[in-house]
Amino acid sequence: MNAPQNAALQTLANLSGRRQFLQQSGMGLGAAALGSIVARAHANEAKSIDKPAAVKAGEKDGLHFPAKAKRVIFLFMAGAPSQMDLFDYKPELAKQFKQPLPPSVSNGQRVTAMTRGKEQIIAPSMFEFSRHGENGIHLSELLPHLGTVIDDICLIRSTHTDAINHDPGKTLFCTGSEIPGKASLGSWLSYGLGRMNENLPDFIVLNSAFWSGDKANIQALYSRLWGSGYLPSKHQGVSFQPSGDPVLFLSNPQGVNRESRQKMLDLVTDLNRQHMQQIGDPEILTTIAQQEMAFRMQASVPELTDLSQETEDTLSMYGPEVHKSGSFARNCLMARRMVERDVRFVQLFHRGWDHHSHLPPKIRGQAYDVDQPCAALIRDLRQRGMLDDTLVVFAGEFGRTTYCQGKLTHKDYGRDHHPRCFTTWMAGGGVKGGIAHGVTDDFSYNVVENPVHVRDFNATILHQLGIDHERLTFPFLGLDQRLTGVEEAHVIHDILA
Repeated sequence: MNAPQNAALQTLANLSGRRQFLQQSGMGLGAAALGSIVARAHANEAKSIDKPAAVKAGEKDGLHFPAKAKRVIFLFMAGAPSQMDLFDYKPELAKQFKQPLPPSVSNGQRVTAMTRGKEQIIAPSMFEFSRHGENGIHLSELLPHLGTVIDDICLIRSTHTDAINHDPGKTLFCTGSEIPGKASLGSWLSYGLGRMNENLPDFIVLNSAFWSGDKANIQALYSRLWGSGYLPSKHQGVSFQPSGDPVLFLSNPQGVNRESRQKMLDLVTDLNRQHMQQIGDPEILTTIAQQEMAFRMQASVPELTDLSQETEDTLSMYGPEVHKSGSFARNCLMARRMVERDVRFVQLFHRGWDHHSHLPPKIRGQAYDVDQPCAALIRDLRQRGMLDDTLVVFAGEFGRTTYCQGKLTHKDYGRDHHPRCFTTWMAGGGVKGGIAHGVTDDFSYNVVENPVHVRDFNATILHQLGIDHERLTFPFLGLDQRLTGVEEAHVIHDILA
């Protein structure tokens, strides 16, 4: 026996010795208590799911009541789009160009350090708005393609949040809390509803590799935005790469074929099961499941990412950028292919929306990136009969201010962070189309009718998938954790069909 093997055996012996010592001494009480806690947590997981964890593909039953949707595509605009320049038409502001924002409107609102103590000067949008759809909903000239599908969309102009800075804002939207470490929305859906496709992950993340907006002032995207937090790690999102293997290490190394990989997997699985019997760590079962999933993905992912079978009409519908790997357009098409194969939750992140200065040219570029692909995604789902049970949502972490940041002219201005009101939208999945919900004041500064907090937004997503947000819980740190937290959250029933 060689030296490395001797060292490995000695390590195993030491581990066993420590375990036996803890079990045979007074500290065995702690080990027993810990085992009880783990057992209760997993028992709670079983109780909270009133049906088998694996939901059959195509099944529409929800967890707590019948579901209207069974899949979600979340289009997250990281950096915060300006609602005034895209969705929230305020024509009267043109008369107040360069006028101070009335103190009665701002009402002592908390502002960022970038504009604290500075005069708040009104900057009307330079972009024209026009009416679209049967109900004549106003949209910016920057969104001509979205206007063609507005009858499928519900604009929520009264969204508001607690966060005023990017990282807590994104974290709140994605995990229900400004504090890092909580489970993400996609992870909650995976935990609550189970997998529909055994050959692909429940939750997939696609990040744009490039964008046309701000390229200098870019915030990082952290994996905790799609992490599982305190939930079992099998529920975390799987991030696909824009180039090379879609998932790292998906391809076999040279000299390894599928048959030899299967033999390796079988051997490792046997060793892991033995380890599980020895120490009882439930995460070992997660490791086994993820390794088996990775093996199946070696066959399923290449087919998923092969666009050669898509028609020219479909490709052209998404626009010219669809041919570029890592583009938002290509990711939208990939999202449709994923939900078509019953991936439960797909989240796209598109950065470049943080327009503190020179907003007009930057937002024009961003709108070019997302307008046609978003419209194509809705149209594509509808043509395939999938829009009724696929919920598409669009949001950034907050909005932008009415007052200018930086230099102000009629065609050059910037806007600071604004949590008090911004616009999000939903389409499909049992949501009414062709309506605008909520109203802001004449300055697009405060909500005056039908406020929608981020918690309400997330509660509504869960509701459409048949989940009562108050009943889907997981015990952690002495609290029955839930996506919407301990504060009140309300389903937005007025927007539901």
